[in-house]
Amino acid sequence: MSSMNFMEKLLDGVAVEWVPLGSVADIGTGSSNRQDEGESGIYPFYVRSKNVLKSDTFEFDEVAIIIPGEGGIGDIFHYVEGKYALHQRAYRIRITSDAVNTKFLYHFMRSSFKQFILMKSVGATAISIRKPMIEGFPIPIPSPDNPEKSLEIQAEIVRILDTFAELTAELTAELTARKKQYNYYRDQLLSFPCSSVGMQGAVEWKTLGRIGEVRMCKRILKSQTSSEGEIPFYKIGTFGKEPDAYIPRSLFEEYKSKYSYPKIGEILISASGTIGRTVVFDGEDSYFQDSNIVWIENDESVVLNKFLFYFYKIANWGISEGGTIQRLYNDNLRKLLIPVPYPNDPEKSIAEQARIVAILNKFEALTHTLSEGLPREIELRQKQYAYYRDLLLSFPKPAPDVAAVE
Repeated sequence: MSSMNFMEKLLDGVAVEWVPLGSVADIGTGSSNRQDEGESGIYPFYVRSKNVLKSDTFEFDEVAIIIPGEGGIGDIFHYVEGKYALHQRAYRIRITSDAVNTKFLYHFMRSSFKQFILMKSVGATAISIRKPMIEGFPIPIPSPDNPEKSLEIQAEIVRILDTFAELTAELTAELTARKKQYNYYRDQLLSFPCSSVGMQGAVEWKTLGRIGEVRMCKRILKSQTSSEGEIPFYKIGTFGKEPDAYIPRSLFEEYKSKYSYPKIGEILISASGTIGRTVVFDGEDSYFQDSNIVWIENDESVVLNKFLFYFYKIANWGISEGGTIQRLYNDNLRKLLIPVPYPNDPEKSIAEQARIVAILNKFEALTHTLSEGLPREIELRQKQYAYYRDLLLSFPKPAPDVAAVE
């Protein structure tokens, strides 16, 4: 069903009036001298971010929408019912008209407010907003001559969108719980006794230098890279993300054949920036910044790469400091202690490592993989919410004379 057909059915022929938000709402900010925020307060304290602090006192007791006055404009919205405190650079929007459902306005602002603000801003992004800009935001009132019918339409839209939003919230809470569970089992499975290097019951702690050799790619000069090209070149800033530099295939093939290059499944490690961040090399043609991105070339008949991958997540890296920049030197890597279960029985050792990896793989897929598990489900529900939000809030556009108050 098209958005127009859906809206026509929902509106059932009624008119839609567009009015400035300031005509149906009281808009203000919070206190300028609040000093009682903390983690132990009993009232929510809304600031200029998605994070909600706590306060020992409250300023308002109402149903309202909270938005930041600077930073995150058009991306951060809080719907609040009851007592709360508010930062001086955050705005509260309290409906004063019997013809507008606050939750309806909340969903509508999430769909249209950012675009409106960007159109009114001089730069490409909105740095801050003023009260008159918010007051001038045009909002739709279906069936303005029949308040009861109008509120019925608004309530139906809210009911549908709240269903999707609540499902996303439930999945997000489930993901948080599963991540805690994953971290618990990972720590339990990999927490072997370690008082010194050597045998500790059925585990031998070996330095990483005994398990394999530290490797890195050949140095690539900035002059050898370009913003477009054939082979992605990952620097520390783009490691595990999208590349912004490339090298020619001819150079890639030459360096790959002459110098160290990771094998499929080996674990790439960030040696600067976010120390110890890891990526499993998938074998796709790509090249990596020398010294900042390294890996251990190890014998998988002794230690599995994926076992190393999970242990790296809880490893206590011996980080050296050079000036103000922290980095992981090769010597730090070589001294890192790795537990090897059943070291005198290679077959049993690999079987135990594989058992641990299999358990953690399931948690990893459930909690971190965007192609499956809860992250994928949350992404789909968010897209579904956005789709139906746009569908349900596609009212006939306002007349040109409904403009923002400058």
